[in-house]
Amino acid sequence: METERASKSSKWFSNKGLRLSLHRRRSKSSSTSSSPNSPMSPCTPKKDSTKEDELREVFRCFDSDGDGRISALELRAYFGSIGEYMSHEEAQLAINDLDADQDNLLDFQDFLRLMKREANDNTDDLKMAFEMFEMEKGSGFITPKGLQRMLRRLGDAKSYDECVAMIQVFDIDGNGVLDFYEFNQMMA
Repeated sequence: METERASKSSKWFSNKGLRLSLHRRRSKSSSTSSSPNSPMSPCTPKKDSTKEDELREVFRCFDSDGDGRISALELRAYFGSIGEYMSHEEAQLAINDLDADQDNLLDFQDFLRLMKREANDNTDDLKMAFEMFEMEKGSGFITPKGLQRMLRRLGDAKSYDECVAMIQVFDIDGNGVLDFYEFNQMMA
């Protein structure tokens, strides 16, 4: 039941609109904030902000009336503003799936739980991708040979030396291989 509920709400909050809209908002803010007199967008994270501060800014993009809660109407309006149609029923279902206190509104804590769940899903996907590049399964490292083998399978044949050079770009500790942290940084 929980998995079914998560997939309904994730349809709207994961790959579809949220990331697209954040990218658009950042792109707009970087092009408009070049002037010293232009105000920052209320949805633009500050450079020294924490992850929670950034999520609070994203939450404010949804919370158009500023009451600290996201209603079905605000959810529809937000997705409509980025070109995604969402019916009232779909909006209410998404809220009901995430609403811990059953008041038919999403507060910031509900929103945080959703974002943590999405982050965990993304990490799982990244781990699966990482494992595909490991030459020796379970080793925890991507070697130049493993990278070369997987690239060849994907139709992008590279020489061993090219794979060494690709790994060196993201090899933070200089050991000649990529661990999961380095792979994660490369994919970010």
